[in-house]
Amino acid sequence: MAGTLRGLGCPSIRIGGVEDHVHAFFALSRTTALATVVSELKTSSTHWLKGHGLRDFAWQAGYGAFAVGPSERDRIVAYIQRQVEHHAKISFEDEYRALLTEVGVEFDERYLWD
Repeated sequence: MAGTLRGLGCPSIRIGGVEDHVHAFFALSRTTALATVVSELKTSSTHWLKGHGLRDFAWQAGYGAFAVGPSERDRIVAYIQRQVEHHAKISFEDEYRALLTEVGVEFDERYLWD
């Protein structure tokens, strides 16, 4: 994923996750649309995983993206590093719902997961 991001002019800061989701913290290029970056990340990682024997892998259709300021960098990096411990306490789904609520994003549960 870091190589894909580098190729898109979006240097990675930290990438990590657990079995049901991944976090990619990167600097978004001023010339590449976020949707293009996500599409390329999903495509390249799917090819890599399937090439390494994980034949039934598939990404969900959607994604979440959040902008953060430079002052949040260390906190976000630490959060990504602690994913295993963090999700032992709260599920990804519960955390994502709470985050959307915290930042004021309205959502319909029927369309949040696929």
